[in-house]
Amino acid sequence: MTPAQRLQSALYVGSVTHRRLSPRRHRLRYGAFWMLLDLDETDTLDKRLSLFSHNRFNLFGFRDIDHGDGKSASLRTYVDRTLFEHNIDCRGGRIALLCMPRILGYVFNPLSVYFCHRADGSLAALLYEVRNTFGEMHSYLLPVSGETPVVHQHCAKEFYVSPFLDMNMTYEFRVVPPDARVSVVVAVDDKSGPVLVASLTGARQVLTDRALAAIFLKLPLLTLKVMAAIHWEALKIWWKGMRYYPRPPAPLHKVTMAPVAGGAEAR
Repeated sequence: MTPAQRLQSALYVGSVTHRRLSPRRHRLRYGAFWMLLDLDETDTLDKRLSLFSHNRFNLFGFRDIDHGDGKSASLRTYVDRTLFEHNIDCRGGRIALLCMPRILGYVFNPLSVYFCHRADGSLAALLYEVRNTFGEMHSYLLPVSGETPVVHQHCAKEFYVSPFLDMNMTYEFRVVPPDARVSVVVAVDDKSGPVLVASLTGARQVLTDRALAAIFLKLPLLTLKVMAAIHWEALKIWWKGMRYYPRPPAPLHKVTMAPVAGGAEAR
């Protein structure tokens, strides 16, 4: 086994899909990829990979200030502090972030997911970091109780994302934690029922320079395309006559925590 294979960090290649069910139907699917970054391995990856850098410019990069509060020099310290403030103890445990990297210096992550483990390796919580195109960010911290191949959680929507979705909604999460594959499905419901189902799925690859070069050739400038696709799909939704909802003020608190009620479900 090579040193790269022994790392927890990895590359996941797959796709993003959205299915809008109400009040008009709309569907999209795009190829995409993500890095799963163990927050204790970012400097090691910087040293081992020629095409990836931590807090420096490169073809692929990762900067701590792109996540969390946008200020902390160490993202691991920020996540540990956030968990501690919400009475979740992950000291000595692994924290892995699923996100898109910077590509030639640019990144926009609509959703980043932190998999927060206890010291014994069990999954303690998921931290969903959501960004909108107005430069705002909000996180949902959902504890996990029990061991299961699929984590089911839900919480109320607290943060404005799309101009075509009301605020009075709930999120239902169905997550297959990273292994050979990863899957994150988010169902958005209002009082009348399902409105939207969004998902990302990917298959694991070893994180090497060769893999990074190959994915750049297959999906070049992905992060720029994400931003372009968001606005293109919004235009199509507007053309279909979807209602526009004005943007309210962002939540005062940067993190919303939902209680856990047993098993792996946050209810």
